[in-house]
Amino acid sequence: MTLLLAACVSSGARDTAPATTHVEVPAIQHPQGENAAWWFRDGAAQAAGRGAMQGRAKNVILFVGDGMSLTTVAAARILQGQRNGGPGENNRLGWENFPHTALSKTYNTDSQTPDSAGTMSAMATGIKTRAGVLSIGQSALRKDCTGALAAPMLSILELAESAGLATGIVTTARITHATPGATYSHSAERNWENDTELSESARAQGCADIARQLIENPYGNGPEVVFGGGRMHFMTVQQRDPEADDKVGLRLDGRDLIGEWQRKHPDGAYVWNREQLAAASGKAPVLGLFEYDHLHFEHDRSNDPGEPSLAELTTAAITRLQQASPEGYFLLVEGGRIDHAHHYGNAYRALTDTIALSDAVQAAAQLASAQDTLILVTADHAHTLTFAGYPKRGNPILGKVRGRSSEDEEGNVVIDGTGLPYTTLGYANGPGYTGASSSQPAGPKKFLHSGKGFEPSAGRPDLNQVDTMHPDYMQEVIVPLSSETHGGDDVGIWARGPGSDAVRGSVEQNTIFHFMVQATPKLRERLCVAKLCNGDGVPVELPDPAEFVEVR
Repeated sequence: MTLLLAACVSSGARDTAPATTHVEVPAIQHPQGENAAWWFRDGAAQAAGRGAMQGRAKNVILFVGDGMSLTTVAAARILQGQRNGGPGENNRLGWENFPHTALSKTYNTDSQTPDSAGTMSAMATGIKTRAGVLSIGQSALRKDCTGALAAPMLSILELAESAGLATGIVTTARITHATPGATYSHSAERNWENDTELSESARAQGCADIARQLIENPYGNGPEVVFGGGRMHFMTVQQRDPEADDKVGLRLDGRDLIGEWQRKHPDGAYVWNREQLAAASGKAPVLGLFEYDHLHFEHDRSNDPGEPSLAELTTAAITRLQQASPEGYFLLVEGGRIDHAHHYGNAYRALTDTIALSDAVQAAAQLASAQDTLILVTADHAHTLTFAGYPKRGNPILGKVRGRSSEDEEGNVVIDGTGLPYTTLGYANGPGYTGASSSQPAGPKKFLHSGKGFEPSAGRPDLNQVDTMHPDYMQEVIVPLSSETHGGDDVGIWARGPGSDAVRGSVEQNTIFHFMVQATPKLRERLCVAKLCNGDGVPVELPDPAEFVEVR
């Protein structure tokens, strides 16, 4: 019996503690000693020290809930459960059954509370960098074109293309937005989405806008799947939008980038609605730009029956990538509008879009085998959504606090110190401030609210007759701002598949890149061929993107 117990303990230890590899990292002074090479090695050490090198993944899928704080996850979990008829708290979102979890530290090299460009760049390249820049080192200042041209960082999508894997990008935001943009572009300014947004000096110095970088991608054959919004950045001012005839493209350089993509990929398909996507079955590559701007919030998507859901896009992407390359694939899927709804101070849409991301994760988990596909789910940063008030079990998460407090044990509405009810969810700042603004009177605000010209509030409003569960209700805030801000708190990482058992503890955000690379032999071997690995085969040296460009 003693031997049997010892064997069980030993077996359990192997399951929970993969073999680890030590990587030496120089001790430095923070922040002055930080640079791209140090960040890359430090991230490699964190992943290898947790056993990521033991992974044998063929495929990698990275899901990013933009702005999906841990509070957002908890509230969305409850909302989904309540919509399904339960109390909600015991529900699990699509990734909450994954066996491995960690916490990600999201700060940028120059900002305590980060932005999406710097955070996704960390996940995409393995190095931390500044806020507002895309996949360049921190040595370049924001908007510094010359500095950016001297400090591009190889992204995991570019590495995957160079290694012979198929690649894909799916987002509910513009495809040129910060999160998707970090996978294929190198820019000193996240807002340089088309040529008109480049500064005069940036044009003169040779920087290319983000949309153009997608079309001119020099790595492998470029992404096999690109699904998102943002047609406006790919069309000229002479071109009318196919879905909204009153809108035209924004490009002034005369370049029809959609047409250029089609000429570059004569066997591929360009689509902009669900019907065309279905008709393009079997074709690759495929460029899908489903909206002039961002895709709709999930709550509003029913108003546009031609727009596919995030789960539909994820399914279409995985199906195509599985067919495109027997060597495997890398796919980024972003729930981009969770962040936007939070900025608008509207928890309903933020949580509903989080549930849509959960549906997409479930679709991926069903399509992709846990035996050969590493799936990571995380967020780029947090938000200021709060969850408090001692509501009773099963209380509607978007409703007013009821029961289970010192004021009330029977389930009636709980009041604050002035005798007024309050909601479970709120924001620390944003446009939901209850003082009068230039566009809405004093009291609860309704989506969409610009949040400008605020007057001081005379006190909290009486919510007794207010439907706080209405989709357009905006939660109360403490500090009035035109847009709610990001939060600086840690976000979660959930993982399943080969190498996922390395995802544990508290890690710097750039370690996510190294989890993916080290757990995928094709990716790490490509870096070793470039002589960037140590004696244990761990990629520890910073790659030069120029060495991974395919000569055509």
